[in-house]
Amino acid sequence: MQHFKTRLITLLQLILVIVFIIFEEIVWEGVAKPIYEWVHSLKILLKLEYLLNKLPSWMILVLFVVLLVAVELLGVIAGGLFLSGYMLLGLGLYTIKIPIAAFTFWMFKVTDSKLMQYGWFAWIYKKVMAFIEWMKSLEIYQSTMRMLKGLKQKLKELKVKYFASSSPFILRTKRLYSSIKSTLKKFKNG
Repeated sequence: MQHFKTRLITLLQLILVIVFIIFEEIVWEGVAKPIYEWVHSLKILLKLEYLLNKLPSWMILVLFVVLLVAVELLGVIAGGLFLSGYMLLGLGLYTIKIPIAAFTFWMFKVTDSKLMQYGWFAWIYKKVMAFIEWMKSLEIYQSTMRMLKGLKQKLKELKVKYFASSSPFILRTKRLYSSIKSTLKKFKNG
């Protein structure tokens, strides 16, 4: 029975780690972070940041919570659509979620001192951050990340080897394309 319990806990940890890695490494690093940085660089946000800092902390809290709940609901609904077979609709909804999430992260960053005035909010934030740190400290997370980094390195090597503009593969593909194009042109004209 103890063996079963240990395996179940390991399986649950693996599922949590995989979900976390998917969102952290793929969605955040690959998609949301660049959008966040773009949003953060917009000049209009300087004015908005000024206005946000003028608002009372309770208004900022309400706005932040509404945005956060909306972002999470969009994610849950998109996931439900994916599972129901509506892949394009789910992808579209998830795509809409990303800039809203980036704006929400930006808003948190510029108003965190006001949000942390609420003890319960600061407590939840600390618990979430502690959970993330715990997740990252798991051996299963660390070994999965090492494996992914190795895979990423191999993919980079394949990209350089086969898809660099001067690689033999690309040069042959370009020659083949030119040959097919000129043959079709001759066929069309002839």
